[in-house]
Amino acid sequence: MQRLGQRWGVGPTRVILILVVFTCTGFTVMFLKRPVVALFTEGGEQPFWFSILYYLLILPVYNVLLLVYGTLFGQFRFFWNFEKRFLSRIFRRRKPAGQ
Repeated sequence: MQRLGQRWGVGPTRVILILVVFTCTGFTVMFLKRPVVALFTEGGEQPFWFSILYYLLILPVYNVLLLVYGTLFGQFRFFWNFEKRFLSRIFRRRKPAGQ
């Protein structure tokens, strides 16, 4: 807990709240999968293409849910900064070699 608090620059109470937000988001995504699969597939069987599409589309849903739960638990600023860092890592441009 101390290492997370130091890494994130927050106190022990906020570490617990942040971990609760991650937990709630993960459980929500997990519980949403079954109805989504049932809605878009026959008999609940997942074709290979559906699995690929699901995992590509779940990323933005997960990030939005993080912000929603972060707001509900009073940690919006932390998760907004978390999302900005995450997105900058995904979309950062690499410098050409030798520059």
